[in-house]
Amino acid sequence: MKLEQNDKPMLFSITEVPDIFLTEYLGNIQGDYVKIYLYLIFLAKYNRDVKVNDLSKKLSLPVNIISDGIKYLEKEGLILRKNDGYIVVDLQELVLNNLYSPKIQTSAEKIEENSKNKERLKLIEYLNNRYFQGVMGPTWYNDIDLWFRKYEFDEQVMINLFDYCFNKSALHRNYVQTVAEAWALNKIKNLDDLENYYMNQEKNMNIKKTIAKKLGKRNGLTQYEEAYIEKWINEYKYDLNVIEIALKRTTYRSNPSFEYINNIIKDWHDRNLKTPTQINEFLEKRKEQTNNEKKLKKQVEKESFEQRQYNNLDFLYANKNIEDDENGK
Repeated sequence: MKLEQNDKPMLFSITEVPDIFLTEYLGNIQGDYVKIYLYLIFLAKYNRDVKVNDLSKKLSLPVNIISDGIKYLEKEGLILRKNDGYIVVDLQELVLNNLYSPKIQTSAEKIEENSKNKERLKLIEYLNNRYFQGVMGPTWYNDIDLWFRKYEFDEQVMINLFDYCFNKSALHRNYVQTVAEAWALNKIKNLDDLENYYMNQEKNMNIKKTIAKKLGKRNGLTQYEEAYIEKWINEYKYDLNVIEIALKRTTYRSNPSFEYINNIIKDWHDRNLKTPTQINEFLEKRKEQTNNEKKLKKQVEKESFEQRQYNNLDFLYANKNIEDDENGK
């Protein structure tokens, strides 16, 4: 691939990578895509056309990796598709435009906002030093402010949000956003809400482990099996005492599926049976009803059998009389 030089000879030329990329994007992009992005920045200085096959050979990457990488970079806003190709986005200009959002406020709103801002600045300073070594990217400021307003988190919940993601080695925007949405769906706003959420999560995990053990699932539960259990716990509001009754009813089945267990529990829920006592009473009544039906069936079969025997005797007796008449007896 032939390249045109810029003002300086290539030997003395420098390809700059914006710090915004290092603080905002690097933690969430895989290595091959970084190679593609850096090389595109390099080529962009020379305004040269580049083909996927050429990138594949130059970077020693398969063509499908190059294609996937370009799609990823476009999706993340690092490059922009044009009619005749792509351009490398100026990240500094992009972030500046996103950060600039003028807002008209009344005097009272300004006073209240200033008071909140002082607390928020302290929090952001703490987050910056604790989780970003003092070099937090500027777009995080907007994100934190958005999460405060959208989800109504208090400061302690926000700290716990970053701490949770940091300990998961996943402190990038998409993951933090996902966790924040999950917490909001569980109506977490303050530290008490968060502690109750953690307690419920631990309780659910223990229930899952117990069920896996009782069913002999030594390799653990699949994602779909866990989804069934979460439905029983969160939607149906059943605890382990109720679920265990359903598990016991699989004793006489070989390899019972979770769908089978779910049908049992769903039936109880549809019948508005909420406690183990209600469920056991229902099962006892159904057992008694089944036994009565069996007894009735046996009685009917017995009477039918006796009736058939009686009819056969009448037939034999009738034939005997005919034979006697024919023999002149």
